[in-house]
Amino acid sequence: MKHPYPTFVNDFHVLSKNQCEQIHLASLEILSSIGIRIFEDNALELLKANGAEVADENLVRFPASLVEWAVRNAPPNVTLWNRDGEPSVRLQERNVYFGTGSDCPLIRDSFSGERRSFLKEDVAQGIRICDYLPNLDFVLSIGLISDVDISVSDLHQFDAMIRNTRKPVVFTAHTAQNCKAIVEMAEIVAGGQAELRRKPQVVLFTETISPLNYGKETTQKLLYMAEKHIPVVLDSGPMMGATGPQTHAGVLALANAEVLAGIVMAQLKSKGAPIIYALGIHPLDMRTTVLPYGAPELSLNTAATADLARYYDLPVWGYAGCSDAKTMDQQAAIEASSSILMSLLGGNQLVHDVGYLESGLTGSFDMLVLSDTIIEMGRNLLKPIEINPETLALDVIEKVGPGGQYLNEKNTMKHYRDVWYHDLIDRKRFEAWVKDGEETMGERVNRKVKQILETHTVKAYSAEVDGQLVERLARAEEERTDDLSPKKIT
Repeated sequence: MKHPYPTFVNDFHVLSKNQCEQIHLASLEILSSIGIRIFEDNALELLKANGAEVADENLVRFPASLVEWAVRNAPPNVTLWNRDGEPSVRLQERNVYFGTGSDCPLIRDSFSGERRSFLKEDVAQGIRICDYLPNLDFVLSIGLISDVDISVSDLHQFDAMIRNTRKPVVFTAHTAQNCKAIVEMAEIVAGGQAELRRKPQVVLFTETISPLNYGKETTQKLLYMAEKHIPVVLDSGPMMGATGPQTHAGVLALANAEVLAGIVMAQLKSKGAPIIYALGIHPLDMRTTVLPYGAPELSLNTAATADLARYYDLPVWGYAGCSDAKTMDQQAAIEASSSILMSLLGGNQLVHDVGYLESGLTGSFDMLVLSDTIIEMGRNLLKPIEINPETLALDVIEKVGPGGQYLNEKNTMKHYRDVWYHDLIDRKRFEAWVKDGEETMGERVNRKVKQILETHTVKAYSAEVDGQLVERLARAEEERTDDLSPKKIT
């Protein structure tokens, strides 16, 4: 089933326009009075030359006028294209699209049930499943692969993604050097630098270091992508009560200030550079010190993020379809459902982390398939009710009259498939369910995962493109300068 765009719902919001204004003014005060430390010399020079104050070597204070200039120049909409050169993700209005997360170190194996390290083949299989699922619109790598040198694992994850889907790809990069290599691989697939800029198929995801820091690699990647005019998801992810204030308003003001600073740098580097606004604000579970992905506070902050993005007229990122459960169980279904519905209501446009378990440590193919079903159900929950002479059906009501039945009416035959049906949702009578083996939802989902992997394929690239990709990946491996420990990856 092809889902409709946009999803029309009531004007649901968490923050009013006045509240967005208050957060904006608080963020401007943070930027102008407190400042942000930026550990990248070229960015410091760029900011200083355009009216920002640089003190204590790298503490930057931003004038409000510079921030507001930058927001005005960032594009309000972003369109992502698929491998076939078709626009497939339009980040505008309240269109909502879903995709996976990235860089889980562990996988819950759908065949053995084992919790183990991710391999490159696992990423390839997971992305192939995403390519098949109709309600997943873009992909991230799902897993941090362990069977290659970690210094180039991001390149191998990207390689596995672009070979196993036609959908747009969001990628992470350990370093600016690797980011450049990944973009060059994307240019090979797109047909050149100009074509990738005109029809972007890829997006970089990168994060600030809360509170109020921009690392060198993050800033270099941001400036490089701005110069290329390729979209960037610029995310600030403070932990409530740890790396950000415990209160919603305070942590939103802090995170918003961090993203606004990045928008300034991107626009100064290249006016009109596309930025996707992102605040990934989690609470910190003080009982366990776990950063929960299924917490209602994350979904509340995600909806507030959409309100702030609309206030600035910017495309927006979101979180949903993830859980703190250790396996795909009832908790996983509850948490995925609530976050998916909240994202649909809130109008978050580019929603990731579908398929996450164990607070972002474990990826699950079964969870991907379950969440795809939940997304489709959520879209049907929010579909508009059409009211017109055809749907009011007064002529049919008059024809049937009191005490009649509608089963053999043409109106019924025409519209009965308007009801949502799904092959994973069981509506049999009890006796039929028992006769068919008493299969649970989890068993049906697992069977679907295996069926997709057995039957779904993605067309390979031409020999010429394949050879260029192999050559660029090999060159990147030769050029690597150091082995990255996980703590260095941003």
